[in-house]
This record gives sequence, structure tokens and C-alpha cells, in this order.
Amino acid sequence: MFPEKFSPPQIDQFILSSVTGKVSALSLDLGGFGISRYAFDHFLYEKAKECGVEFLLNTEAESIHFNGDGFEVKTDEAMLPCDVVVGAYGKRSKLDIHLERDFIGKRSPFVGIKYHVRTDHPANQIALHNFEGGYCGINKVEDDIANICYLAERESLRKCGSIPELERKVLFQNPRLKTLFENSDFLFDKPEVINEISFETKSPVEEHILMTGDAAGMIAPLCGNGMAIAIHSAKIAADIIPAFLNKKISREEMERQYAKEWSRNFAGRLWRGRNIQKLFGNATFSNLAVNIALHSKPVANFLVRNTHGKPF
Repeated sequence: MFPEKFSPPQIDQFILSSVTGKVSALSLDLGGFGISRYAFDHFLYEKAKECGVEFLLNTEAESIHFNGDGFEVKTDEAMLPCDVVVGAYGKRSKLDIHLERDFIGKRSPFVGIKYHVRTDHPANQIALHNFEGGYCGINKVEDDIANICYLAERESLRKCGSIPELERKVLFQNPRLKTLFENSDFLFDKPEVINEISFETKSPVEEHILMTGDAAGMIAPLCGNGMAIAIHSAKIAADIIPAFLNKKISREEMERQYAKEWSRNFAGRLWRGRNIQKLFGNATFSNLAVNIALHSKPVANFLVRNTHGKPF
């Protein structure tokens, strides 16, 4: 699938540690690839260009209006007419405000922090380390780079005053995280910070727009399944849209089919992810999760399978 230059590591082992550093390991039946968004997005961009897709780079959609027959998408430079709009803009956008989506007015207690580093981490392993109020994941991507990303409570960041202090005072209480951070070469000048990470329920169709990926609903990061859901939801849309464009089904039927297939494949997984997340970021519950992984492998494997879906 990928060019040889990517050489994305294949991941088949999951490591889980509690707030106190207690650890367990699980094999991942489906496994996965470790690849950064930078590399994967560029790969898709090049493939789409080969297929004749026209890109408007450095251009942002400011508003979208449905006029009964189609859409008018307003950018800072033009008004673009189109028959179908697919929302693939991620967790949060000014378009969500424009569309007055229900979740956009609700404050989220979480903030996401991301780094790329060089560190001694097994290429076949994804690790999830708990700390009070959150958790941190690490896995190798292309070029022997590792991705570190953690979800923390915004209130904890406010109390600590800065990201370095949050890491020192909160994350480092897990000795595995302390070791990881102190023995890594950080490649970003400063971390990527994502505010207002919301796990609120969203609609897969909004104002006749087919929403994909995080724009349709975000799974808890601990499930490590966000990119797969984005790809799968895009495939579902791509399988249904041509029938509408070829006038074989109505717009109403296209939207109905997409919403039905999206819900069938993802609604349960997102719900389970939200509830499993409650076991994380707390000393008692994270130890319970590790004990389940240590002593009840069938239960642990069942939970993993029920958040990761099936090959498609």
C-alpha cells in the first residue's frame, strides 16, 4: 500500500501502565501501521493528484449554504458551487460554529499535547501510560520517529501554569513517563496543542453535509483508532455518493444510507470508547484496567476488539 520510503512500522503489541507505573502487555490481533499525519496526508495528496483531483491550497471554507439543489461554498477568494459536500475537517472548525452544531457550545475539559521525538521505543509496540487526569500514548512512525501524544485535563494545566510544569508535576508521577520524557530527543520547537477536545455525540449528516472522521464523531484517543475510522467513513461515503451523482438515488436516500452505515459501523465503538476512557486517568481505575489486562486476557481482548471494528 505504502511506498517503500515510508517504511511504516507494523504494530502488534499494546503496553498499558497505570498511574503508579504498573504495567501489562497485550497482543493486537488486527495490529496496525505507525505513520504520521504529515506523511500520510502527503501520500493521499499525491495519489489524489494522480487521479485528477484539483486542490485549492491555503484556502479555507468560511461558510456552506444548501440551496435545495446543491451547495455554495464560500472561501476567502470565491464562491464555489457543488453537488455534494463532505466534511473532513477534523475535531473542530469555524464551520461547526457556522452550522450551529450542538456540541460546539459545550466546553470540553480536555487538552491534547503532541510531540515527535527520537527515543528508544520498540517499533512494533504502542504504549498507553496513565497519569492523574489523563493518559499518554507513544508509538513509532516513519523514519524511526516516535509520536508522543497525551490528553490532560485543562484545569490541571491551568493550575500548573505551563506545559513543562504539567509534565513535571503530573505526568512524571508515572515513572515510565518520567523515563520516557527524560530520555527522548524532542524534534518540535514547541508541542502541538489542541484545545477543546470534545467527545460529545455528533451527527454524521449535518445540513445535508456528509461528515467523516472526527467531524462526525471522535473516538477516545486511548482506542488508537481515529485515523482508521476517518478512512473507513470516507470509504462509506465514496461508495454511496456515485449513486446520487448518477441519479440512481435521491439526495435524501444518499444521506439516509450514509447515516445508517456510519451508525452501524461507528456509533457503538465511539460509545464504548467514551465509557472505557472512564477507567483511565485515575489511580484506582487505571490499576483495575491493568489488572484486567494482566489476569483477564479474554476480557481485555474483547474490549480491544469492540473498539477497533473489523477489516474493510
